[in-house]
Amino acid sequence: MRDAEIDADGRPGITRRAMLTGLGAAGLLSATGRGTAGASTPAAAPGRRTPMLRAAGKTVAVLGGGMAGLTAAHELIERGFAVTVYEPTALGGKARSIPSPGTATGGRRDLPGEHGFRFFPGFYQHIPETMRRIPFPGNPNGVLDNLVAGSGFLLARPDGPDLTAPASTAPRLDLYDATTLRASLAAMFDLGGSIPPHEMNVFLTQLVLFLTSSLERRDGEWEHRTWSQTLEVDGKSEAYRNVLVSALTRQLVAARPATVSTRTIGIIGQAFVLNAAGMVPEYGHLDRLLNAPTNEAWIDPWVDHLRALGVRFEMGQAAESLELNGGRITAARLRDAAGARSGVEADWFVAAMPVERATALWTPEVLDADPRLELMRRLSVDWMVGIQYFLRRRIPIANGHVAYLGSPWALTSISQAQFWRGDFADRYGDGTVADCLSVDISDWETPGILYGKPAKQCTRDEIARETWAQMNSLLGDGGAPVLRDEDLASWFLDPGVSWDPERQANTNATPLLINTVGSRANRPDARTGIPNLFLAGDYVRTDIDLATMESANESARAAVNALLEAADSPARPCDVFRLHEPAELGPMRRIDADRYAAGLPHILDL
Repeated sequence: MRDAEIDADGRPGITRRAMLTGLGAAGLLSATGRGTAGASTPAAAPGRRTPMLRAAGKTVAVLGGGMAGLTAAHELIERGFAVTVYEPTALGGKARSIPSPGTATGGRRDLPGEHGFRFFPGFYQHIPETMRRIPFPGNPNGVLDNLVAGSGFLLARPDGPDLTAPASTAPRLDLYDATTLRASLAAMFDLGGSIPPHEMNVFLTQLVLFLTSSLERRDGEWEHRTWSQTLEVDGKSEAYRNVLVSALTRQLVAARPATVSTRTIGIIGQAFVLNAAGMVPEYGHLDRLLNAPTNEAWIDPWVDHLRALGVRFEMGQAAESLELNGGRITAARLRDAAGARSGVEADWFVAAMPVERATALWTPEVLDADPRLELMRRLSVDWMVGIQYFLRRRIPIANGHVAYLGSPWALTSISQAQFWRGDFADRYGDGTVADCLSVDISDWETPGILYGKPAKQCTRDEIARETWAQMNSLLGDGGAPVLRDEDLASWFLDPGVSWDPERQANTNATPLLINTVGSRANRPDARTGIPNLFLAGDYVRTDIDLATMESANESARAAVNALLEAADSPARPCDVFRLHEPAELGPMRRIDADRYAAGLPHILDL
C-alpha cells in the first residue's frame, strides 16, 4: 500500500521512509515545521572563489536549474538554508517553454515553442504538491489550478479505424483473485476486436502475471526482462505491436520495447490502469496538461516565488569540476558562456544536472571518494524532442493527446489552443496564428516515409516535412488530409537539435535517460559516499522508476532529506510519496514472494 500518512499538522503524504532518512531519531522528535527563508547573498565575482555569506553549515550550491534543481531550491529555502542555483542555459530545463524568436508583433508574445509538450498523469503526486505551493493570481491552489483535463487519448492507427482510450474507464478492477482480475482487465482493454483474440490472451496473461508478482520478483526477474520479451512480440500482428507493445513505451516515454525493462514499464502500466479505473482517491485526472505555455503557467511563477523567498540564481554558469579536501567537496568550478572560470564555495552541494553532464564531474578524486558513481557511466540516453506547428486555423484533432501508432518516428501530439486560456491569435505571434500543434518525436533512428532517412540524419526542414507527412498518413482514415499545407504558418524545432553539415547528422544537447534492462543497479541514490554531495535528477533511483518530471522532483526531495539528516537539521523533511500498491493483491503477492525465495516461477507462469 502507499506509504503515506497524515502528519500531526494535517498535511498528507510524508512517508515513513522520508521520516527515517530525512531526519535522525533526535531530529524527528524536534521537527516543528518548515524553516524560514533568509536574505540573498552577493554574486560571485568571475574568476575568483567567494564564499556565500551565511551562517556556518547553511549554504547550499545547487548545480542545475531544471526540474530537480528548482525543486531542491524550493525545499531547501523553506527550511532556512541559503540557496544559490547555478544554471548554464535556462531555468526549467527540458520542461520549459522556448519562444520562437521574432514572431511577435503588436505587443503580443512570441509564438510558444517547447522541448516537448507537458503531460501530467493523475498518478503524479510530487509535481502537483509542489505546484500547490506556488502562488498564482486568482488561483486558490496556486499553479496546480492551471492544470486542465483532456478527455482521453486518440490512437491513430495504420491498420484500421482510429481508437479512443478514455481518460477514465467505466469498469473498476476486481483485484481479489487472478480470474476476476483478468476479466476486469479484458473489459478495460476492449479494443473493439482490433487485436486477435489469441494475442490479446497473451497480453492479459502477462499483465496479470506482473500485477500479482511480488516486489522481490519485480526487482530480481522483471528488471532483467525486456518489454518485448514479456509480451512475446515475435510473430505477433502489427496491431498487437503498435497498440499493446509500443503505446506505453516508444509513444509515451521514448523507451525501446526491445531494451526497456519490464519492471519499469510494468510499474507505469499499473499506475495508468489504476488511475484510469479511478481506484486511487489521491490520483487526479489521468490526462492533464497546462492551460498556457509552460513558462507562463508554471516555470516563471515558480522562479518568481523562489526569488521572493531568497533563492539566488546565477545564470550562464555551468559546473565544470568539483574540488575535494578531506573527503568533502570544498568548491565547484564554474565556466560561463564566454569561457571565464570562477569558483563557488558552499557547505553543501546538490548536483541537479542531467546524467550525461553529471558524469563529466566524476574525476578520479571524486570516484576515489565514492566508487559507485562510476556505474552512472553505464546508463543510456536517447532522444525525445519536440516540434511545434503553428496553424492559421484551429484543428482540434482530439480533446487530448494523440498517439500515431505505427509512425516510423513514434509521434505523439496535442492541439494546444483548445486548452489554453484566452484567444491564441490575440496573445501570440502576428495575430494570424490560431493554434499550436505540439508534436513529440520519440524515434530518431528509424527511416521515415518521405526521405527514407532517420530523423538524426535529416535537416531541420526535412524533419518538419517528414513529421507533417507521417501525421497526415495516419489521420483521416485515408480521406482528405487533416493537416493542410495552406494552414501551416510556421514551425519551431527545439534548438537543442543542431545540424552538422560536415557529418550530415544532428546533435542533441538535451537527451533523455532511458531505463534499459538491468540499469537500476547502475542508478545512484540521492545520497552519495561524499558527505556533503547529493544527487537530484531523473536518473536517481526513485519509486516511479522512469525518467520524468515527477522522478526529477521526487529525487530532489530525497536529496534534500538526505542533506537535512547530514546537517542534523531540525527542519521537517520533504513529503515523499509512493505509487499506490493495491492491498487486495497482497495475498497473491505474498504467495509469489515465497515462491520466488524458493527459486520457483510465478504460480501462473505456464
